[in-house]
Amino acid sequence: MNDDIERVLYSQADIATACERLGKQLTNDYQDKVPLILSVLSGAVFFTTDVTRQMDVYAQMDFVDVSSYNGGTHSSGEVRLVTDIAEDVSGRDVLIIEDIVDTGRTLKFIIDLLKRRHAKSVKVCTLLDKPTGRVLEVEADYVGFVVPSEFVVGYGLDYKGEYRNLPYVGVLKPEIYMNK
Repeated sequence: MNDDIERVLYSQADIATACERLGKQLTNDYQDKVPLILSVLSGAVFFTTDVTRQMDVYAQMDFVDVSSYNGGTHSSGEVRLVTDIAEDVSGRDVLIIEDIVDTGRTLKFIIDLLKRRHAKSVKVCTLLDKPTGRVLEVEADYVGFVVPSEFVVGYGLDYKGEYRNLPYVGVLKPEIYMNK
């Protein structure tokens, strides 16, 4: 797998430092609340685990799975709910934890879903923000790194379900996904 990576953007140490920084911010902002942490499957699992372990607040956790990539390198433009939230979000402070905010379609879909279900507040924490890919106006409240407009994998991010288990975020060599 490592041979498929053009270059490492964020090392394991870089990510750990970002998780610690974000965990402190979230601890401060949620000190007197019990947020429902909503991890977006499957990409955000590693990040959710690492950042929430840095939070010193009472919290509950749930998961949602939405898809717009369908295994490719570009969003299909259509977002579908694969696995719904189990918890009732009505009147709750919800913190969405995402691996990457790219086009904004997936995030807007989840935010709109939570608002329709009467969440008290909705905030977003993302490992990576790719503003150059934005199609819809959405913003993350907490950002680990702003990422360039390249196809990245690792630390939860995938290509066709692979590379998620890399301990870093790297740029996938174009020859891996071109003409496939």
